[in-house]
Amino acid sequence: MHMNSAIIRQKFLDFFESKGHKIVPSAPLVLKNDPALVFTNSGMVQFKDYFLGNSVPPSKRIADTQKCLRVSGKHNDLEDVGLDTYHHTMFEMLGNWSFGDYFKKEAIAWAWELLTEVYQLPKDRLYVSVFGGDKDDNLSIDQEAYDLWKSFVDEDRIILGNKKDNFWEMADVGPCGPCSEIHIDLRPADEIKKKPGKELVNNDHPQVVEIWNLVFMEFERSWKVGGSNALMQFDLSSSNTDKKAREKLRSESTILKPLPNKNVDTGMGFERLCMAIQAKTSNYDTDVFRPLMDFIALHANVKYDESKAGARVEASPSPVERGLEGEVKTDIAIRVMADHIRAVSFAISDGQLPSNTGAGYVIRRILRRAVRYGFSYLNFKEPFIHRLVPLLALQLKDVFPELHQQVDYVSKVVHEEEISFLRTLEDGLKTIEDGLKRMDSWIADTENWAKHGPEALGLGVGEGEPKLSGNKVFTLFDTYGFPKDLTLLVLKEKGKLHYLNDHWEQEFNSALQQQKSRSKVDAAKETGDWVLVADGEKPEFIGYDELTSTSTILRYRKVKQKNKELFQLVLHKTPFYAESGGQVGDTGVLEVGDEKIFVIDTKKENDLIVHWVEKLPSNLEGSVQAKVDVPKRKLSMSNHSATHLLHAALRNVLGKHVEQKGSLVNEKILRFDFSHFASMTREEIFKVETIVNEKIRENIQLNEQRNVPIEKAKSLGAMALFGEKYGEFVRVITFDPKFSVELCGGTHVKATGNIGLLKIVSESSVAAGVRRIEAVTADGAFEYLNSFHLEIEQIKTQLKNPKDVVASVQSLVDERHALEKKLEIIYQQQANTLKDMLATKAIKSNGYTLLTERVSVPNADSLKNIAYALRNQFDDLLMILAADIEGKPQVAVMIGEKLEATKKYHAGNMVKELAKEIDGGGGGQPFFATAGGKNINGLDRVLVKAKELLI
Repeated sequence: MHMNSAIIRQKFLDFFESKGHKIVPSAPLVLKNDPALVFTNSGMVQFKDYFLGNSVPPSKRIADTQKCLRVSGKHNDLEDVGLDTYHHTMFEMLGNWSFGDYFKKEAIAWAWELLTEVYQLPKDRLYVSVFGGDKDDNLSIDQEAYDLWKSFVDEDRIILGNKKDNFWEMADVGPCGPCSEIHIDLRPADEIKKKPGKELVNNDHPQVVEIWNLVFMEFERSWKVGGSNALMQFDLSSSNTDKKAREKLRSESTILKPLPNKNVDTGMGFERLCMAIQAKTSNYDTDVFRPLMDFIALHANVKYDESKAGARVEASPSPVERGLEGEVKTDIAIRVMADHIRAVSFAISDGQLPSNTGAGYVIRRILRRAVRYGFSYLNFKEPFIHRLVPLLALQLKDVFPELHQQVDYVSKVVHEEEISFLRTLEDGLKTIEDGLKRMDSWIADTENWAKHGPEALGLGVGEGEPKLSGNKVFTLFDTYGFPKDLTLLVLKEKGKLHYLNDHWEQEFNSALQQQKSRSKVDAAKETGDWVLVADGEKPEFIGYDELTSTSTILRYRKVKQKNKELFQLVLHKTPFYAESGGQVGDTGVLEVGDEKIFVIDTKKENDLIVHWVEKLPSNLEGSVQAKVDVPKRKLSMSNHSATHLLHAALRNVLGKHVEQKGSLVNEKILRFDFSHFASMTREEIFKVETIVNEKIRENIQLNEQRNVPIEKAKSLGAMALFGEKYGEFVRVITFDPKFSVELCGGTHVKATGNIGLLKIVSESSVAAGVRRIEAVTADGAFEYLNSFHLEIEQIKTQLKNPKDVVASVQSLVDERHALEKKLEIIYQQQANTLKDMLATKAIKSNGYTLLTERVSVPNADSLKNIAYALRNQFDDLLMILAADIEGKPQVAVMIGEKLEATKKYHAGNMVKELAKEIDGGGGGQPFFATAGGKNINGLDRVLVKAKELLI
């Protein structure tokens, strides 16, 4: 029975809905309040708080299809993508969940029913695994699961798995439990006769693959006394090299206790499931990928050969080597491009723009990897990948509508990224190619090698042969935009990976660290374990209505950041707003008896409201008076409400394509990022500003609605931000239902009149297709205008109080331009005179024309013009000028064309040596170089040293 991917997905959701599950939408790919993860990398991520007990699920039974991304950290499949048949950057995870409801019996029975009766997969091709026990944790075989499976499959199809494959854990401590995997053998019948599939389970065979993992969370792992410190010391001393020893120590340092409520967490790879149902040998041959791949092949004028994909067992240790051996590179390139555009498009639609740092850099790496494959193997020399976005959006509009709703915006961002990288891609590849050719030729020429040594390569020094240094890899990253792994991929493809020196990665990281700003707050942060003080449910936020409260401490932990010791507190009830939605966290004070503890920040971690303090109260169990800094909160509220008015005004003036792409709201300023592809004109900025201030003067009352069903909120016209995760019930903020209706969890003014005034202070670009407005409101707006007015008054005073200030300033500008032109003529005349004088001082020496003089010139351009004029006059010139440029020293070295051809002298090397005399540095071309410095008194020594160099 043939099923397309849309039917396969829907049958999964319909099946579990019929079993009493609530179907929920996918969470965004990009995470915002999770300190441990950047991207959603599995189906359980959006439900983590339910498992940890921080939140209550909307239903005890849930099912969904979740967008996932695995390209960094522990789960990193990027290197394998396109080179084998079953790894992907972005993939869908189908899952069903039970929170304290059903357990192993139902999960196993339903999994078998869905696979064999609904999807009609052959039973004789399926294998299952169960946890076989672990001595270190004193755990026996999962006999319950084993016995349940026996009623569906023969025992010779049940495999006992080890802890690595069949015991799932969220982290070192926390909920955990045994799991049961379902594998399918998709090989031809003749291969199955030769070797049973059971022997190939969990052995990376491309046609014997896991399709479903059923996790039974029945334990909670917690630290024994001192256990956390023991494992931390191990990690610091062993650098995680001995995984078995670490796992044994972790077992010894923790204790497993049965959970009072047992949970089920299952995950089935959608792409692999489609491969199995559609009887394909590769995920890429399913209708999940083929529309994209066929489009790529058509426009590249090549044919994709699916017969080769997945036809062999890849056993080589290098995925690049195994992928490029025996398979057409164009096929790999097509798979890479089809896969990568999915990850990039959905990340952008969920709010993550490509950038040079953090999650944005991961997305840029993926996109540039795809661009390079298309450029090198499919001859896409012009931007092409952005053309795949509309096709992908149309394909998935019913399941993930967020991409279809932003298709023009996402296409434009991808297009701009392609243009940017293609500018430098060819030069970067040529740089690698030239470097490798030089290294090849030097290695081959042993006589030249012995004579000149490895330093002559300029690429770093290895042991006995030339090596490519980490600094060169960094140059490719910094100058040409090549991510590190892209350079490695190119070297692997050319079989030159061994040209890297042994320390290249350390050198690369060192160069990268030097470039980065070290001011990031979280650059070095050590976080201790939570210490429970009192039992309590999810912390309650009352800050919409109250700015003070009486509370108690539920838990605390120590944090070391930049060698400073801080503490984090969680209260059972708090008026402190935690940083989210662009609004900064509240500050204030906690009073415990007579003791005052100042709150320096408030942040959200998962669903916990975390108060940052510099010390702990002496009495942790005492009553806490929590008091928010009221003036700061009110100013933040003004700025936050103003962003809503600004958003609506921008859509009114620029068009409905405008969507919020980021914001910062604090007590001083508001910063609003939005989708738009051109800089705003002065007229547009003025119009937006006027609309916002009109709405402020109307003193529109805030209409705040809490716990509104999400569908009702959308029917009210509320704007939901792409990339945000919303629950079943939301908060709706309205300032005039015909003007501004948004979903928002932030704090707001009671009426727009409280904002006072808005003044836009800047409009700029922050990324492809994204503009940024910065504005001030309330006290900040009046301070800005008063400061501006004071500047105008000071200018008028300087201009003797003219009637028309603008005309007076323009007159001064015109007068300055006229004077500058006259000066240029005078400077040129002086330079010509000086050049003629210097020509008379040139002397013939050792077959060349020598000129070493100290001069005074008005600027660096004059010095350069004189040098080139003399080079035109003397083709055998060797000139060194020590120049005084309005009190600043500069050295210039010029070599004539005829003398340059002899390669006897190098201007760049000479000027570096001479610059030492003026406490400076510089460089340039082999025939012309300059250097500046700090010590004007060293100019005479420059001329002395010049003569020494020429002896």
